[in-house]
Amino acid sequence: MLRRHATGLAAACALAAAMSACAGPQAKPVGQTLASTTSTSPSTTSTAPTTSDVPTTTAPSTSSSLPAAPTTTTAKAVPATGRVVVIDPGHNGGNATHTAEINRQVPAGRGRTKPCNTTGTATQTGYPEHAFAWDLAVRLREILTARGVKVIMTRADNAGVGPCVDRRAAIGNESGAAAVVSLHADGSTAAGAHGFHLAHSSPPLNTAQGEPSLHLARAVRDKLVAAGFPTSNYAGKDGLSARDDLAGLNLTERPTVLVECGNMRDANEAATLSSPAGRQRYAEGIANGILGFLG
Repeated sequence: MLRRHATGLAAACALAAAMSACAGPQAKPVGQTLASTTSTSPSTTSTAPTTSDVPTTTAPSTSSSLPAAPTTTTAKAVPATGRVVVIDPGHNGGNATHTAEINRQVPAGRGRTKPCNTTGTATQTGYPEHAFAWDLAVRLREILTARGVKVIMTRADNAGVGPCVDRRAAIGNESGAAAVVSLHADGSTAAGAHGFHLAHSSPPLNTAQGEPSLHLARAVRDKLVAAGFPTSNYAGKDGLSARDDLAGLNLTERPTVLVECGNMRDANEAATLSSPAGRQRYAEGIANGILGFLG
């Protein structure tokens, strides 16, 4: 009996040690950290930075195997800590080559599930949404950091996989962020569809998803309009789109918006989205909106 008890105890300890080593709901996929990245000194170029600081609370495993299925984060969100912003660049560069992983179902809020992540869209000439989102995120991070804002990124570069949509929401909840902004571009094939819109959770599931998220959405919308970008003529109204089907919005406990910066399938808009100058304009408009929201 004692030997059997000792054996069981050893197995339990081994399992606990393994879970502690993972230090988060996902392990490290091939060539990519699925943990959040905090920036204290942003890159000076629009290319992916070569180094980043990864918080110990989400440190990935060093295993080269594909990550195990993520678990749902249930830890209660920590109190807001001031000028902290989470930037969530949509998709990731390695998603297309890891279809089994990104198609795995994860919690999406409101009792639903959906795929871990997706590949995103692209312009007619092949410029991918994941590359646009990453470049825009780096530019946005640089502007905000220069203004004294602590920025946390949900992914470390554009060469990996995921993280899953539920994990992206958890990074915002665990960060104490004053605002979470998810960056995307749309892929509508409707004739003449163009313009940006900001998605927000509706009906809200908690206080943060209500007026605080709407305040953030309006602030960013107004600054994008001031930067010369038209609001969407095919989604939402006046640049705002109420959604109940987006995991990142359903699961958030922070003021959160998802920005569809424009339609990559519209030739004129694709030209702006594909150009460094255009992405800088988007970054400045979004940054001004966030800074206005922070006060």
